[in-house]
Amino acid sequence: MFESAELGHEVDKASYREEALRLREALLTAQLDLKQRGEFPVVIILAGVPAAGKGETANLLTEWMDPRHIATHAFGAPTDEEAARPPFWRFWRVLPEKGTIGILFGGWYADPLWHWDDWDEPRLARRIERIVRLEKMLADEGALVFKFWLHLSRDKLRQRLKALEGDTRTAWRVTREDKRFLKEYDQRIEQCRELLTRTNLADAPWRVIEGWDTNYRNLSVAGQIHDAIMHQLGRETVSQNRVDAAPLVHSIDGVRLLDTLQLEHSMTKARFKDRLELAQGRLNGLMREVAQRKLAVVAVFEGMDAAGKGGAIRRITAALDARQYRVVPIAAPTDEEKAQPYLWRFWRHLPPHGRLAVFDRSWYGRVLVERIEGFASHAEWMRAYNEINDFEAQLVDAGTIVIKFWLAIDSDEQLRRFKEREATGYKRFKITDEDWRNREKWDDYVDAASDMIERTNTPYAPWHQIGANNKYHARIAVLDALCDAIEQRLKQED
Repeated sequence: MFESAELGHEVDKASYREEALRLREALLTAQLDLKQRGEFPVVIILAGVPAAGKGETANLLTEWMDPRHIATHAFGAPTDEEAARPPFWRFWRVLPEKGTIGILFGGWYADPLWHWDDWDEPRLARRIERIVRLEKMLADEGALVFKFWLHLSRDKLRQRLKALEGDTRTAWRVTREDKRFLKEYDQRIEQCRELLTRTNLADAPWRVIEGWDTNYRNLSVAGQIHDAIMHQLGRETVSQNRVDAAPLVHSIDGVRLLDTLQLEHSMTKARFKDRLELAQGRLNGLMREVAQRKLAVVAVFEGMDAAGKGGAIRRITAALDARQYRVVPIAAPTDEEKAQPYLWRFWRHLPPHGRLAVFDRSWYGRVLVERIEGFASHAEWMRAYNEINDFEAQLVDAGTIVIKFWLAIDSDEQLRRFKEREATGYKRFKITDEDWRNREKWDDYVDAASDMIERTNTPYAPWHQIGANNKYHARIAVLDALCDAIEQRLKQED
């Protein structure tokens, strides 16, 4: 993979000046078209051998293009804020929006390269799989992903480091890690070769470029970016229409999954009050242990309109200090959120260690309302099942307890609650014209929810289906399930 980058390509100064002038103008024109169209982002990952010119390449791109629409990000060891969340959180938060360019030094490849000798093969394989899925998701969403590996042979690296050290103005750029890379060059290059081979995707291929000759490197990187942007701009659609999920099965022998759920339960108000105090006390104590163990909790609430999600959430938050939790209400995406992959707006709200995040509606909107109302294409919401499962697996691996609730009521109970809300002054805000329109698509929602639970009910993030015609029963069932999930994870930690 690296052999072609060690052939000694050179571009003379006269040829470089002429070609650079032409390419610079063309690249700027492509960038302006990219911004005006606003249809897809460009993600550029710069990686490679030390001193191969990653910094100079980033500087060149910001000089040749409009720097207002380029953001550059470097990643060192995780900060305390980053370490308290899943590893990919810090990458999601800096993804460029549609129409803009993001340059990432190392990006999500920095960690496996730094820790290749420290991680065992299962952990390394899991991280590589996550990288592949992330890049596939970005490509499916229409992002243009560049991955440049700037290469130097052992001799060229030795010459480059010697030249830098010999100049007092640049000696500071040579680090102990650079010298160690040179000393262990053969071993390090083999590790890099394996990583690049395992992540060389059709939609996000590695582009290996010789880093010795500055002129050649500049023209190669800039030229490939220009050509790919122009090709992408010329496509009829940038999103991928592949469908990776198996065919949907709404029912087995004519019975949908949610049709079998028991909706009616008996619990008096007096009994509810007794159980509530005990359950809330239990939750309060468990959240203190969550903080001590450096875990986090994510509770997801989905269900039919008026099924009691808000009431159940209030009973959770009433048990806790306001500093321990955050409720994240999910509505229609904003313009900022539409300019990013759909999971972006959920990644940004993930809780740090010791905290609880309650999502009132969630990422499952992609396979529920967006599916039913046609806001997402068939390919988009079919892909979402696997993307969501991977997202939740990353949370669990990073120490987050994920618990998901589907609150269900029957059509008659929903109608009664709708009418009650309309007739009660302080509840009128809870009922909208959209609620009535959704009611007309009751069967569509049951179909979609049945598919959703079937495809995303994983051992690490199971669904809890709760019959909620009796709101007292539902609230206690939610608290009990939440406490049980936390206790189970704490036992696993022990």
